[in-house]
Amino acid sequence: MRITSCIYPVLVCLCFVQRCYGAAHHGSIKVTRNQTKHIEGETEVHHRPKRGWVWNQFFVLEEHMGPDPQYVGKLHSNSDKGDGSVKYILTGEGAGTIFIIDDTTGDIHSTKSLDREQKTHYVLHAQAIDRRTNKPLEPESEFIIKVQDINDNAPKFTDGPYIVTVPEMSEMGTSVLQVTATDADDPTYGNSARVVYSILQGQPYFSVDPKTGVIRTALHNMDREAREHYSVVIQAKDMAGQVGGLSGSTTVNITLTDVNDNPPRFPQKHYQLYVPESAQVGSAVGKIKANDADTGSNADMKYTIINGDGSGVFSISTDKETREGILSLKKPLNYEKKKSYTLNIEGANTHLDFRFSHLGPFKDVTMLKIIVGDVDEPPLFTMPSYVMEVYENAKIGTPVGTVTAQDPDAANSLVRYFIDHNTEEDRYFTIDASTGTIKTAKIFDREETPWYNITVAASEIDNPGLVSHVPVGVRILDVNDNPPELARDYDVVVCENAKPGQVIQTITATDKDNSANGARFHFSLDEGLSLNPNFTLRNNEDNTASILTRRRRYSRTTQDTYYLPVLISDGGVPPLSSSSTLTIRVCACERDGRVRTCHAEAFLSSAGLSTGALIAILLCIVILLAIVVLFITLRRSKKEPLIISEEDVRENVVTYDDEGGGEEDTEAFDITALRNPSAAEELKYRRDVRPEAKPVSRHHLSSSLDSIDVQEFIKQRLAEADLDPSVPPYDSLQTYAYEGHRSEAGSISSLDSATTHSDQDYNYLGDWGPEFKKLAELYGEIESERTT
Repeated sequence: MRITSCIYPVLVCLCFVQRCYGAAHHGSIKVTRNQTKHIEGETEVHHRPKRGWVWNQFFVLEEHMGPDPQYVGKLHSNSDKGDGSVKYILTGEGAGTIFIIDDTTGDIHSTKSLDREQKTHYVLHAQAIDRRTNKPLEPESEFIIKVQDINDNAPKFTDGPYIVTVPEMSEMGTSVLQVTATDADDPTYGNSARVVYSILQGQPYFSVDPKTGVIRTALHNMDREAREHYSVVIQAKDMAGQVGGLSGSTTVNITLTDVNDNPPRFPQKHYQLYVPESAQVGSAVGKIKANDADTGSNADMKYTIINGDGSGVFSISTDKETREGILSLKKPLNYEKKKSYTLNIEGANTHLDFRFSHLGPFKDVTMLKIIVGDVDEPPLFTMPSYVMEVYENAKIGTPVGTVTAQDPDAANSLVRYFIDHNTEEDRYFTIDASTGTIKTAKIFDREETPWYNITVAASEIDNPGLVSHVPVGVRILDVNDNPPELARDYDVVVCENAKPGQVIQTITATDKDNSANGARFHFSLDEGLSLNPNFTLRNNEDNTASILTRRRRYSRTTQDTYYLPVLISDGGVPPLSSSSTLTIRVCACERDGRVRTCHAEAFLSSAGLSTGALIAILLCIVILLAIVVLFITLRRSKKEPLIISEEDVRENVVTYDDEGGGEEDTEAFDITALRNPSAAEELKYRRDVRPEAKPVSRHHLSSSLDSIDVQEFIKQRLAEADLDPSVPPYDSLQTYAYEGHRSEAGSISSLDSATTHSDQDYNYLGDWGPEFKKLAELYGEIESERTT
């Protein structure tokens, strides 16, 4: 909080004292390098003073409001002779913006109003240099400008306003709450942050400790029922509470909580209640309440009937919401027998506080007189309900039973009976209005409806408006009128590989009649039919029967379905029976008895081959076909070794499906004839088969090939390929590139060098290294043959 105008004179005085203090004190705070600081417990040792340039700190007053910059202090070097040759430089936090320095005199001023609560100190660096040479005269020295605090912040309650409770009837001095105010001013400087608490509102009920801020009760036995809420205002003032200090306040809302210090009390000592005799048992007939000034669980109570002649007829319970005693009827009232009852009712607290037992007892008793009122009552049945029985198929008008009702009043009026026809079932019976005898109005079938519920009403002849009702249940008794039948439609299957005496199905029966007329079943085959050669039936004497085979094998191709009539009889009186026919299908089964199929199959299936066997056969056939195809492929791809004359040194080109032998492979196909038809001096044969006839001599073909035309040459080759029986059965492509007839000068191609004579010496090839070794040997052999 900014300082107010009311304390501005005090601030001006403080500024004046600070200015004088800074001029006289700060400018002289120098610790020379040859000066030893005074240590506590030791004497200070002085040396001859030398130049000093070590600064501790300066002080500046916060919240300065003067028109001129505030003087902070003065920097001075012993090298400064007053001639202006020394230049003072100020750097660091706020230098040039907040703090400025006269570079000639070293005076430091603050140009802005500072707030200590925002920043407590500034770290700056001072340096003195020679103005002419800009060389430092003093090393850079660090010092601190500390912002000096003034009381410009009032105490604040950061958590207020407060809401707190304290039990009523607490002793004086009971602690209620401790409040704490904070002051942003410097707690280490003066009394600006020293807070004192006081109470402005809430006396004489509460007090506050001036130092700790603890609020306590100031009176004995504060009663919540007299006053529940209190608003207390607490003030916190700094400057130790002195005049001129700043203050802040907060509100503490205090609520007295309830304790059980008030016993319950009935407003009256005697009560009277009227209850008609027609009141229903279990119904509430009245209410009673005791008052309790306490609240919550302290006001909870329990009502009891402690004595009286009506304790066995009436009961009382407590409503927890309204805290009332609810009086209920336990037994029916009869005015003709007893006209009044007396009850003593007690209301007592359920949660007691023994600190206040001296204020008790915490219970109260009142007397309640109940007067029974006489009313004209409806007829009363002798039983609360009736159960009657009648056999099914009984004729209409058969008596079922009789109901009886009487007038409970002293007049004992005559009673008339009738049936409430509210439902369809009520129309199946009639009743005699005078005697109450119930008779049937239709023929009943127990299997359709085994039980009927009707309502019989009785009213006084003199007062038909008074009606009473009674429920009547009619049970329809069973007679054996339903023959037994199979429990369900059975799907009977017999395997083709069944053995004699094998159980193929177990059957059971059901009967719509109850267990007394049909629970025992007997199964048999129709004796009127001839003996069945295929199947028989065995009665298991447990309401089931087993179907068994009589022969060994069954065939679907011969007969796939059999029919077996079965006779079923019950154990009723008289016994009833019925006949049902079982359909038995012939099916193919696995060895373990699982049904595979019940339909006609192909020949292989009927021959006994299973699906797994057929799959295995097909798999074997596929594997054999794969082996044959692989064998044929390997036979076709197999090659015989090439038959090459050792004397044939021509350059040949041969195409293989595998990698060749590189430069050393010279046993290739002769392509000379492809380039020049006249160069084909002999008939070429396949290299992969051994020739059957010797080739014609070279000199014999030379003269004839010179005159062959290219077109004729190609046709000749085509005819040879078509007629050659040793040609493999696949298509081949032969390419012939014709360069024309030989010139007089001859060809310069190396391809034709094998057919021309040359006097060139190839011995120099042996000097070219191992790469040309094969070539040197080749041309060396040619030369040897030529010489020979």
